Amino acid sequence: MVSTHSVAKAAASPVSDAVIIEVAVNGSTPRSVNRHVPRTPDEIAADMIACAEHGASIGHNHNDEPMFTDTGVHSVEPYIAAWERVLRSHPDLLLYPTLGAGARGIAIEDRWSHIAELARRGLGGMTLVDPGSVNLGLTTTGPVPPDGGRGCYQNTLDDTAYMFAETMKLGAAPSISIFEPGYLRTTLAWHRAGLLPRGAIVKLYFGGALEFGLPPTRTGLEAYLELLEPSGLPWSVALLGGDVVESGLAAMAIERGGHIRVGLEDYAGDGEPTNVELVDRAVELIHKMGCAPSTTTQTRDILGLPGTPLPS
Repeated sequence: MVSTHSVAKAAASPVSDAVIIEVAVNGSTPRSVNRHVPRTPDEIAADMIACAEHGASIGHNHNDEPMFTDTGVHSVEPYIAAWERVLRSHPDLLLYPTLGAGARGIAIEDRWSHIAELARRGLGGMTLVDPGSVNLGLTTTGPVPPDGGRGCYQNTLDDTAYMFAETMKLGAAPSISIFEPGYLRTTLAWHRAGLLPRGAIVKLYFGGALEFGLPPTRTGLEAYLELLEPSGLPWSVALLGGDVVESGLAAMAIERGGHIRVGLEDYAGDGEPTNVELVDRAVELIHKMGCAPSTTTQTRDILGLPGTPLPS
């Protein structure tokens, strides 16, 4: 059993006791898997707003476009349509998009162009940086893919340098994806060189039904933290193809001072919950462990980011 803090904290807890909840509302999850997955900009906006009102302070979504495309280019317009509505209700909510995979040989300037445009418009406050390469497509119950090459998600060191440098130039905060330990070691090299933009958060992605990286065990988490802890960077955990709360990974992360990501992009547990229900389960766990979900203001404090000025 995971130990909990002995003294429950009040809802208005200090930043040190605040746990950031990120919600990834859709990803590539089809409605055939869960009928509640939001796909249109209006549906995405409604889910994001509801999740923010239940305790999420970072939101992530995909357009209704495939991850693996020949060009790797994603449209910016659906993000704008959803995010402008969200930010009218919750101006301090942090948002970031996805990055197209599988388009080897396509310039990072093209694959990352929608992320740059959102940041230039001052929408969301975050970019996405994937500092490495990984084979995707293996599952615990599936065969070896007949076209294995298409599943290679490739980002070179030059790509990584571009994403970090542009994020800094645009004044945004990077959400840094860690799919396997090499991604983290690359990130830490940029950190040692003083080249990480302000507001960085490291996302430790564990493989569940999707087989990549480290398993969602205490040993797997501690292996990442052995690398990460000297940096002092804030971090969170996600379980892709599983249930981050039911697996115990979320509790292990909170116990070690980390944060958590939930949502229908990642979820592969029982039933067909909504994104709000997954946020509520995370909130319940956080309270049981004597902490409180981070408000948008606290999340910005944890990441060292300023608040969004209210319109005059």
